[in-house]
Amino acid sequence: MRTTHLLHRPSTASAVRTGRSVRGLVLGCVAAAAVLTGCSMEEATCGGGEYPVLSIGGTGSACVPNGEEPPEGYTRYPEGKVPEHVGDKWDTYWQTHTVDEHGKVVEVPAGG
Repeated sequence: MRTTHLLHRPSTASAVRTGRSVRGLVLGCVAAAAVLTGCSMEEATCGGGEYPVLSIGGTGSACVPNGEEPPEGYTRYPEGKVPEHVGDKWDTYWQTHTVDEHGKVVEVPAGG
């Protein structure tokens, strides 16, 4: 007598539901990890071990390694007005303002 082995194969709908559940679980874990670790989605102005500097008389900026002085033509941002993330309050402010050769904060001339 011949015996046949019956395989149980889950339906396609069941496999799709399982795939969705796994993806949802993974995305939930990633979101929870970001919140719990204080991960920020904002892009930092400079990398670790660097600080931002402003071009004198212009709106350009650069990043300088901690412990080094700004290169010629650049200066440190005034205390309390240092941009920390791209698009933050001070990053936006310094798009229309600069520091002149005397260290005074001034508006950038139109087109400048």
